[in-house]
Amino acid sequence: MSTASDAAPVVEPDTPASLEAPAAPEQAVARDMVRRSVVFAVPLLVGGAIGWGWTGALSVGLALALVLVNFVLGAAAIGWGARMGPSAMMAAAMGGYVVRLGIVTAAVLPVRHHDWFELLPFAVSLLVTHLGLLIVEARHVSASLAFPGLKPARTRSETPA
Repeated sequence: MSTASDAAPVVEPDTPASLEAPAAPEQAVARDMVRRSVVFAVPLLVGGAIGWGWTGALSVGLALALVLVNFVLGAAAIGWGARMGPSAMMAAAMGGYVVRLGIVTAAVLPVRHHDWFELLPFAVSLLVTHLGLLIVEARHVSASLAFPGLKPARTRSETPA
């Protein structure tokens, strides 16, 4: 005969809510990149304004907007593909890249001859922001299946003395 005290106790995991994996890690990474873009936006906008006046600042602003839209659309495409399966995710990543390059091209071609558009600050901002955000975000992305997406925040007790 078995009694209730013979049963194995059920142990609840004591995982704080902050350590649980987000539903869509690619969206969390994209949101974090948008948040961190302020670090690049301010100096680039000021540099564009100092070097080229308002036309430089507007060109830099367009580049920053395109970079952020590019990353958010990339995350959305990968998220959609991940729900469909591995093959769809690879197709969404590769096809989405080509589509997003087309969006950047389609955004630049109509405005390239306008008086308010300056090519040099636009191109520098586009390059620096794309590469800079990828490099900065690489330090904050977890490469663990336990925490897909962003690394969990350290608690005060985990910080080195």
